[in-house]
Amino acid sequence: MAKKPQKDTEAKGMEPEVETVSEPEVGIASGDEETAEKSSVEEDAEEVVKSPEELMEEKVKQAEAKASENYDRLLRATAEFDNYKKRSAREFQESKKYANEAFIKQLLPVIDNLERAVESTGGRGDDAGQGVIEGVKMTLTEIFKVFDKFHLKPLESEGKPFDPNFHQAVVQEETNLVPENTVVKEMLKGYLLHDRLIRPAMVVVSKAAAQSAGENEEAEAE
Repeated sequence: MAKKPQKDTEAKGMEPEVETVSEPEVGIASGDEETAEKSSVEEDAEEVVKSPEELMEEKVKQAEAKASENYDRLLRATAEFDNYKKRSAREFQESKKYANEAFIKQLLPVIDNLERAVESTGGRGDDAGQGVIEGVKMTLTEIFKVFDKFHLKPLESEGKPFDPNFHQAVVQEETNLVPENTVVKEMLKGYLLHDRLIRPAMVVVSKAAAQSAGENEEAEAE
């Protein structure tokens, strides 16, 4: 008889090996984390909880900062209000000072016509005409007295250097009798109200006369 293989017998006699799995350590790490969290919470609680003296000091500091801010605002508001009052007073004085400017400007052409009427006669005419001229002169004198009360003054331009701030050149006239850029004639009188120019003077301005050929030769010979 044939013998049975011994593999089955050996297989039956051998027990299978069992691997042991180590269990994770539970409780150690989690306990440390809980302890750390408790300590951090306790520290936060210590920081949050303050004594009444500290709380009162913080409130005093906040109140002082607020009071300082309000004081600065009050100073700025007071300064702005003072500037507003000064500006309003100045504007009121300016408007009062030049309140009659528009009326005077409308009246100036009437004065111009009266002065032209006096100049056009040149002192000629009969007794009746002279009487009218004298009446016009007296009227002009009274008007200028009123103007002087309101600080309106005519510009004296003739014979003075041309000033573009007060004069308006209408034409230039060649002459060697006066220096160049001198007012030789006043065609329309200018006026000042206080220190403000309300009408420039219309003037004729001098310029150097062109030299003739003979004068040029004499100048070159000299």
